[in-house]
Amino acid sequence: MSARRSLVWLGLTPEPEQELPAAVAALRAPADHRPPAALVAAERHRVERLVLRGTQRGWLRYLREVTGLVVEAAAPTATADPQPALVAGEVVLDHHRMLIGLPGAGYVRTATQRRDLERALARLRDRDHTVPSSHRDPRSTA
Repeated sequence: MSARRSLVWLGLTPEPEQELPAAVAALRAPADHRPPAALVAAERHRVERLVLRGTQRGWLRYLREVTGLVVEAAAPTATADPQPALVAGEVVLDHHRMLIGLPGAGYVRTATQRRDLERALARLRDRDHTVPSSHRDPRSTA
């Protein structure tokens, strides 16, 4: 690790490391199944590797990918349980909002993602209130 490498981004919040692996694995799993334990473990390993050996740029690239999954899950034609997307979207949105306190252009670079996440979360929350709990997908992370 270079002495010049900035690590300030690692101090933002632990929620992405804790909550994203299971939520993202659920978003990647087929809509009619729980995410396999191996998928959750792989996602956890990926996040761990990014945090321990990655850069802020790589981390933001991963969160952009998660944003895409959340936006896709919020599409009007999506039928899966909205809970995993709600968890992932709220975690990433909170993270991106906190970037305003860090040096560099991270906050500016994530402006489009914040807008997309806000819109997706609004759609997901609306859908979450209209799906009876007995009909929710069992792979839910909530």
